[in-house]
Amino acid sequence: MNEAHRGFELHHQLAEDSVLIRELPLCQWRMMNDARFIWTLLIPQRAAISESFQLPAPERQQLWQEVDAVGQALHDAFPADKVNIGALGNRVTQLHVHVLLRHRQDAAWPGPVWGYGQPEALGSLRLHEQLEALKALHLHLS
Repeated sequence: MNEAHRGFELHHQLAEDSVLIRELPLCQWRMMNDARFIWTLLIPQRAAISESFQLPAPERQQLWQEVDAVGQALHDAFPADKVNIGALGNRVTQLHVHVLLRHRQDAAWPGPVWGYGQPEALGSLRLHEQLEALKALHLHLS
């Protein structure tokens, strides 16, 4: 275990709603199990953090570098009209940043996806295929 990750525990709701793509230098990169969107999360592997300003400056910089790298990789790999990035934390206070792709024809457009309708679980084959496609993406991290 990375010493900096000591004490990190993934919130049970994030664990239930998503699957690990891979660990990055700071964050767990996870895929939401929702067929309506290509929707990922970045969760800093630090204990008791609910706001980005609680991270030391170098880790805050690393967080946004990882957010940008994931957003760019998703944008390059999958056609979409917009990359949405958000960190709400009203229901799950553990700091997590949503990075997802939006399309003008999606049911929630142009509004936010948070709280819109009910998630539609990916079937096991589609979940596996989407997860493998995301794992294969090259992230430009320095």
